[in-house]
Amino acid sequence: MKNKRLAILMRARMASPTHPVHRQQLLRPDRPPLPPQGATCSSDADDDGSSTGAWRVSLKDVKELMRASLSIPTDKTEPMDANLEEFSQAYLGLSQEGRRELLLGLARDYDVNRARVCELMRQYLSVELPHSVGSNAADVNQENCVLEDGGILAVFYRMERNLRDALKPMYAGFLERLNAHPGGLKLLTVLRADLLSQLAKENVPSLRALETYLKEKLITWLSPASLELHQITWDDSASLLEKIVAYEAVHPIRNLLDLKRRLSEGRRCFGYLHPAIPGEPLIFIEVALLKDVATSIQEVLWDSPPTPEFEAMCALLYSISATQASWDLILILWKKSDHNIKIVQ
Repeated sequence: MKNKRLAILMRARMASPTHPVHRQQLLRPDRPPLPPQGATCSSDADDDGSSTGAWRVSLKDVKELMRASLSIPTDKTEPMDANLEEFSQAYLGLSQEGRRELLLGLARDYDVNRARVCELMRQYLSVELPHSVGSNAADVNQENCVLEDGGILAVFYRMERNLRDALKPMYAGFLERLNAHPGGLKLLTVLRADLLSQLAKENVPSLRALETYLKEKLITWLSPASLELHQITWDDSASLLEKIVAYEAVHPIRNLLDLKRRLSEGRRCFGYLHPAIPGEPLIFIEVALLKDVATSIQEVLWDSPPTPEFEAMCALLYSISATQASWDLILILWKKSDHNIKIVQ
């Protein structure tokens, strides 16, 4: 059954070797999203950025789902889960223009509350420090002890904590809730891909700030400590092998025989998997075990029969591809995790 599914995949995607697989197609879920509440059946595109698929998704409804998710208290988990699920499905049903409008609304309407920040800064600057006893470390420590004894330092700690909280954008909690929601991390990678796509067309400061914040959070959430290094073999599930075929970005896999060759003797394929995105490696690399350093890529791709592994003297990394995360994040992951790959090799 696995071979049959893969053969169908090859016929569908490899019929034209020169035709690239579009990134947006790869970001779509395996099954179409269920229609959110209020969605209607249609095959036409809406002027407000609605989907062109079988289910018409109103941009207004998706914005309302986002607003409702942002307004739910953090201790209310059940309505939050339902809202996030509907939002995730509805967002994937929006057209590119609809996604742009939604992201603009998120970036602008739920940005940092600067009026609150200014007020807190005025309060902070209005509190006077006692006369400084010096500028070196010993004097500063002595001064802190004096302030703490007087209770003034506690006031500064509280005000500084309030300032840190106020400097966080209002969408920060929404993104964190999405990350904790099943399937949310994958959606966040789609959100960032859409942000990068829009920023390539127009440099909107609010979108740039949202993209930068999301990138910083993804670096934390996709930490190598939370990733599993998995050697991908021919015995893995058909769905996983399909991902390898679809996302191979350096040397496209031409057919089933080509895929099997890359996973057989004299070859290695490693992928980093995240528990929140099961069965889909965030990044995978392909390695060839060779007797001598290859002089051309053709020697690697069409090495038949391959070099017996007991004769191999070098390991050549000839392909690295990303699936969910963007390339800048992948490079960060790669640098942090390179020593693990060396150990496995």
